[in-house]
Amino acid sequence: MNNNLLSAIETNWYSFIVSVFVFALLYFLARKRVSFGTRVIIGLGIGLLVGILFQNLDSLDTKGITTFGKIYISLIQMLVIPLVFVLVLNSIASLTSLDYLRKIGFKTFAWFLGTTAIASIIGLSVSLLFNPGHGIQQVVPEDFKARVIPTFSEVILALVPSNPINEAATGKVVPLLIFAIFIAVAIIKVGSKNAEAVKPVLNLIQSLTLVLHQVVKFIIRLTPYGVFALIAGITARYGWETLQELGSVIITSYIALILHFILVFGGLVFFVAKVNPIKFFRKIYPTVAVAFTTRSSYATLPINLEVITKRLHVSPRIASFVAPLGASVNFNGCGGVWPAVVAVFTAQVFNITLSWTDYIVLVLVSVISSIGVAGVPGPAVISTTVVLTALGLPLEGIAIVAGVEALIDMARTAVNATGTAVTALLVANSEGEFDREAFNSNEDEELLTNAI
Repeated sequence: MNNNLLSAIETNWYSFIVSVFVFALLYFLARKRVSFGTRVIIGLGIGLLVGILFQNLDSLDTKGITTFGKIYISLIQMLVIPLVFVLVLNSIASLTSLDYLRKIGFKTFAWFLGTTAIASIIGLSVSLLFNPGHGIQQVVPEDFKARVIPTFSEVILALVPSNPINEAATGKVVPLLIFAIFIAVAIIKVGSKNAEAVKPVLNLIQSLTLVLHQVVKFIIRLTPYGVFALIAGITARYGWETLQELGSVIITSYIALILHFILVFGGLVFFVAKVNPIKFFRKIYPTVAVAFTTRSSYATLPINLEVITKRLHVSPRIASFVAPLGASVNFNGCGGVWPAVVAVFTAQVFNITLSWTDYIVLVLVSVISSIGVAGVPGPAVISTTVVLTALGLPLEGIAIVAGVEALIDMARTAVNATGTAVTALLVANSEGEFDREAFNSNEDEELLTNAI
């Protein structure tokens, strides 16, 4: 056994010991009935400290820790396909008519696209104010290759399910979602003529929904441990040099995302839904924490569904329709704020002047591309590519910011997931399917507060 292999085993062993110690601490806190949210915060804080420690000690690495994070992500991803399919079926099949489906569908898309447009405007405004990229001299990596923008026909074909089994096996959520809608609409049609004929199918769907919710509970209880492992790995991966070099992009992005989070989401919750935004943000904290650490809207979907129904007290049929759709097409952070920041940054770095016409085009293209990239891997990259192309800016700007994109993607995903929860609340409120009294009470369901 050579020295390199021995060294790798030794460093992984250290990180494994650290993981076991932290997990034991979090388990002890759970046994002492420390709330779920508090344990998530503690796990996140310890992850930051451990990541900084391992990043500064060259002899240590976090592979042993990040393995646990990958296991947590895999368990969540395991649920996405069956959860989307069954919940969309259950949600739509429970509707009384197709007119009602069209109505809530229109409202959902209107809020998704409207908030994305506002996010793009905020991203553009903050970028013009802070001028990210000023004074930066960057060399584009030699191996950089711009992502190819799918043609309109390719996007449409990618959304149409041709083989539902294959779509599920390859993790293509949007085509599977569309297939579920077809089945659910057929159930409504058949049920309107013969209710007894579809009763066994509806009973099966409802039973599967209950079983999947129980599996979700099992996995959600692992969140404090998963958050620790993921944050430790991310913190150890990025050094201060990377952060300092593109610090203006990070700061600009986070300010824009935070403004959108507080002003837009808080404003909609307060003025439209007429509920206390502070209470709302406190209730959706588990969604924000998981989205921030996993950087995946799909991975956040299970916990977001539970938060929307159990803590926000939105009816399950509204939540089951809006949440899976939001994980696929709602990109306030990735399709709204981020392309605007990168566009202004790229223009600054390459000394290109943008006009007011360009700014208008930027916002319009951001909204349109947020629809077009549904189901396409890497929606933030594709949306940004579309925007830069529309403005005639060099696509190399994407390569320059690639070094810090993962750090910004954490906040982008948190904004995306929060936007889905906000939309679910607004739609439910307009349809009389929001339990305001239960929301205002401090007695939330046991799911996210019980110790394990």
